[in-house]
Amino acid sequence: MDPESFARLLTPDGQTALDEACAVLASGATQIAAVTTLRRRFDADLAAAALTQAGLRRRAAAKFGPDADVMYFTPNGLEQATRPEVAAHRAKRLAGLSVADACCGIGGDLIAQARAGCEVDAVDLDPLTVAVATANARALGVRATVRLADATTLDPSAYDALFADPARRTTKGRVFDPAAYSPNWDVILELVAKARRACLKVAPGIPYEYIPPGMEAEWVSFRGEVKEAVLWSGAEGRRATLLPSGETMTARGVEADVAPIGHYLYEPDGAAVRAHVVGEVAEIVGGRLIDPQIAYLTADSPVATPWAAGYLVEEVMPFSLKRLRSALRERNVGVVTIKKRGSAVDVERLRHDLRLSGEGSMVVLLTRLGTRPVAVLATEMGR
Repeated sequence: MDPESFARLLTPDGQTALDEACAVLASGATQIAAVTTLRRRFDADLAAAALTQAGLRRRAAAKFGPDADVMYFTPNGLEQATRPEVAAHRAKRLAGLSVADACCGIGGDLIAQARAGCEVDAVDLDPLTVAVATANARALGVRATVRLADATTLDPSAYDALFADPARRTTKGRVFDPAAYSPNWDVILELVAKARRACLKVAPGIPYEYIPPGMEAEWVSFRGEVKEAVLWSGAEGRRATLLPSGETMTARGVEADVAPIGHYLYEPDGAAVRAHVVGEVAEIVGGRLIDPQIAYLTADSPVATPWAAGYLVEEVMPFSLKRLRSALRERNVGVVTIKKRGSAVDVERLRHDLRLSGEGSMVVLLTRLGTRPVAVLATEMGR
C-alpha cells in the first residue's frame, strides 16, 4: 500500500469499502470470494487496499484488542508495534511530560503516551507510516502531533523526554544488530546525549555491551513472553518486569548455589534471565542452580511464583532419543511439551521422531549438567 491508496481509504467511499471488507472477512469468506464481492462495488485498487487493511485489522486484534477495529496498520508496523499493555506500562514513567517520539511507526506508543497525559511530538521518515499514525491518533481520539521528518532534525533538549523505537525490520526480515537499526545506534546515542531524559525501546536480545553507562536496562515480559528491553536514562542497573501484574525486580547481584536436580525444577521468566536476576528468583523458591551456566533452578519444595514456571520432576535421564521415547511410552504419553536451555537439540525434529500416540501429557526439559546432555521428565505446577 502506498500513501495515495491509504488516503483513499480515509474517504467516505474508502470507509464504506473497508467496512464491507471487514464484514466479508469476518464471515469466513475465502480471499477469492472476498475480492469478487468487493469488486462488484469498488475498483480494483480500492478493493485491494480495503481487503489488505481488513486483513491487518484481524491480525492486530490479538495485540490491540478492541482498538484494532478502528486502527490502521502496515505489515511491518504491526509486527514492530508495542502491545498496548506494554506501551502503557512504559508511558507511566513519562506521564505528563512533553515527549519527542523520534521514530513513531504506526503510533502505538504515541497513543499510550498521549493517554498518559503526555504532549507528544512524533516524527517518522516514511510518508505512509506518518499517515497511518496520524489516522490512528484521530481514530482513537488522542491529541498528538505527527510529522514527516528525520529524527536527526529533532532537538531533544526542547522536550522533557526523548522516546525512540528505532526500526528493527528491513525487507529481508528482523535486524538484531543495533548498529543496523534505523536510525542507527550512533544516531540514537547522539539524540540521547542531548536529551534531558530518554527512553529507548530495543530488542530483548540486545547485546549487553550496547547498553550505555548511566542507563537502566529493563526487560519486560507479557504473560511469560519477553517482549522488549527498555533503556532509561538517569539510572543504572538491570530490572525485570512482569505484565500484566506489574511486578518488578531489580538486580542485587545475588548468586545462587549449585546443586543436583531435586524434586522440583523451576524455569525463571525470560525477563529475569535477561536482567540477571536468576539469583533473586532462587531466593524466592529456595532453589539452587542445576548448572552454573544454565538458568534452571531446583528445589525440594513447591513454591508458586509469577517469576518462574515450576515442574514436579519425575525422572532425570541422560539424553537419548531411544531412551526418552521408551520412558514416555511407558507413561502412555501422547502429548509432550518440550522446553530447552543449554541444549542443541532440534525440538521439532525430536517431537516428530518421538512418534507418541498415548493419552497422557508430560513436559520434557532438555538441558545439560556440565557437558552431559540430560532430559528431565516432569509435570507442570500452577504459578
